[in-house]
Amino acid sequence: MNRTALSPTPRSTIQRGKKRAVTERDALDAVLDAGLVCHLSVVVDGSPLVLPTGYGRDGDTLYLHGSSGARSLRTAATSEICVAVTHLDGIVYARSVFHHSVNYRCAIIHGQARVLEGDEKVHGLRVLTEHLAPGSWEHTREPNKKELAQTVVLALDLSEASVKVRSGPPVDEDEDITENTAWAGVLPITQVWGEPQPSPDLETGWDTPVHVKERISRAVS
Repeated sequence: MNRTALSPTPRSTIQRGKKRAVTERDALDAVLDAGLVCHLSVVVDGSPLVLPTGYGRDGDTLYLHGSSGARSLRTAATSEICVAVTHLDGIVYARSVFHHSVNYRCAIIHGQARVLEGDEKVHGLRVLTEHLAPGSWEHTREPNKKELAQTVVLALDLSEASVKVRSGPPVDEDEDITENTAWAGVLPITQVWGEPQPSPDLETGWDTPVHVKERISRAVS
């Protein structure tokens, strides 16, 4: 894979709003690494199904997971899928309703997922865990054989992907700007971590672990 630029296929080429397409490969990594939840699209029995799920990235591979009893995951392992990650950064207020918009960053990945087994499966779970809760793999118990059997881990190559971004102020018509009849601007959206809430059944003597404190100190992208 060319690590400096995306190489869109016909189905991953952005058709509408082409000026918002971002072709740098690093932009894909940035969108994926900043998110926590993706939406997995798969066709089950001829009907589309969209599932929110956790994920993790390692290099050119996206890892997804779910219950081995979920038909959607079994189907995803044998058919083409699509995965989306979206960040909503702000609401754009224009002088006309037509030009209201949102600032966002979005990545779409297409491809055929691969079911992982053995060491690859464990690696995928580690990537997923460390993406969602960095430091947890070393801090907590690793999955046992029963838990591994109950979990499906999929690997999706990032070779077929697109990135689209909108940022900045509203784009109004000249006459609307001249008439100056409405407020225009952007209402930013930000996320912050709250204070850790210990489990009610946690024994006394536990301080908040360093890896959790470090997560709090980092802003949510």
